[in-house]
Amino acid sequence: MANMHFRLGRQQRKISWVQGLLCSMTIALSWGVAMPSTLAAQKVTIKLGPFQQSIAIADLETFAKTGKLPQHLQIFGNLLTPQVRELLNRRLEVDPAVADKFFVDLVRSPQGQQLIASLGVAIPGSTVEGLQAALNLSLRQVNGLSFVGFLRAYPEENVTVDATQALQIAIGLNANYLQSQALSALLERDLFVKNTTAFQPSFDPAAIGKQVVQQQTLTLQDQQRKRIIPVDIYWSQGDGRWRSLPKVSPLVVLSHGFGANRKFFGYLARHLASHGITVAAIEHPDSQVNSVKKSSQPENLAQLLAPKEFIERPKDISFLLNELAKRNNQPGQLQGKFHTENVTVIGHSLGGYTALALLGGEVDLEAVRQFCKNSLSLNESPGDWLQCAAAPLTEKKLQLKDERVKSAIAFNPLIGKLFGNKGLTQVTKPVLFLTGTEDSLTPAFKHQIAPFAQLRGDKYLVTAIGGTHLSISDPTYSMSTVTTIVKEKRGEETNSLRQLTRGVTLAFVKQSTPEAKIYQPFLTSAYAQSLSTSQLPLRLNSDLPGSIKTWLSLAAN
Repeated sequence: MANMHFRLGRQQRKISWVQGLLCSMTIALSWGVAMPSTLAAQKVTIKLGPFQQSIAIADLETFAKTGKLPQHLQIFGNLLTPQVRELLNRRLEVDPAVADKFFVDLVRSPQGQQLIASLGVAIPGSTVEGLQAALNLSLRQVNGLSFVGFLRAYPEENVTVDATQALQIAIGLNANYLQSQALSALLERDLFVKNTTAFQPSFDPAAIGKQVVQQQTLTLQDQQRKRIIPVDIYWSQGDGRWRSLPKVSPLVVLSHGFGANRKFFGYLARHLASHGITVAAIEHPDSQVNSVKKSSQPENLAQLLAPKEFIERPKDISFLLNELAKRNNQPGQLQGKFHTENVTVIGHSLGGYTALALLGGEVDLEAVRQFCKNSLSLNESPGDWLQCAAAPLTEKKLQLKDERVKSAIAFNPLIGKLFGNKGLTQVTKPVLFLTGTEDSLTPAFKHQIAPFAQLRGDKYLVTAIGGTHLSISDPTYSMSTVTTIVKEKRGEETNSLRQLTRGVTLAFVKQSTPEAKIYQPFLTSAYAQSLSTSQLPLRLNSDLPGSIKTWLSLAAN
């Protein structure tokens, strides 16, 4: 999902001002604009142009707890729906031990500054200093931040909210991104592993290998599915030992994200090939950059991608493996260079989904449909909207496993509800995840951290504190046509992350070769933390600590 152009169509904007107001107040205000005071608010006044209506906070609190409306509030029955009640009870849990850092990071970030500025307009009479102080204090509430809790603590008897401005917050605010931000400080602290000795490797797996890399483009035609599939093949000249290498070295297939192309991971393909590993960078015809550009202007992201692409993408790779197996027996430069029975699929974003589906993850379309029908709102991330493109598929479950795929690497994978709550428990083969805490397209908590907990085999989680969705892309990959919601961190400022990416990817792929033990030290926390910087802390873990699992459990409930 690299070239994401997020458009809100007219139909999306035609939500009722009331629903938008309560949604925005719940999401925005519950994020922490609460200040202890002896003067507790008693009423909230909703203002829309010349119209104003006051509601007693006690009655709102009763509704949030019981779902029942007092007799004199029956007139608001169409407004105070069960969905609104759920929003009123939503809480943000922040570990008090990291509340200070979370607050500092939030108010320094462009998103945090935008939130505070927007709240200042939506709550007439408030000041930046007052909102920041209130946010700082409210982060320490024992039961977490909630809308009703904010109202109870607000230092005025009557809280007035401008509905128009609040609605703009609802449209523009990415609540999932802020949720990941709340988790960021906790991850930085609790994913850190204390090492008694300095990491001193005998070689650098991120350095370019000694073998000369060659490249060739193939254009494959799947007549049955009517798909033309370009593939870039990267391999090395070798030093006379080449004929034996395919027997022990896996084939790596690179699957790009939505709106990208096969050049997205060029640097990684060349790196692996320089170490004797054959790489096939595939281009999925109906979800790459040009096909997205040619699409009509859709009302929402769920219409940007054809539902069948969630099936066709994994099938593209299975078709590719069939074709490469044929070429093993054909005269030419590529003869004998593809170990198609030992494959590692590396995918970014939607490509991460593709890799996990091939490894055995069961796609749960019922879970997707339920989420898209009952939970999808304007405040969800682009990744959440994009997954809903799969909802029109008629199947209940999808099993797209290819037994030739023995392991997978999922960088910033788009997962959400695609595998439901149990689909990834069927994955028992090795997996490496990468997540960035400032990824607002596929937010860390929902798309990577919670799904990672489902995996049952050998697994690794690389966490880039401050990393974004495109931080690991090839610096030379053209982004001139990319339109994204937030600023991406790329290039020089993420060099350390790409260095780690090269090192752990090579080490992970080498685990299915006789060199596994030599590369195992580079799949440890010590290696990741040796490349960590104050601007971009890096972590690598094989499991989630208890504190994170508890956080996940609370958030799920």
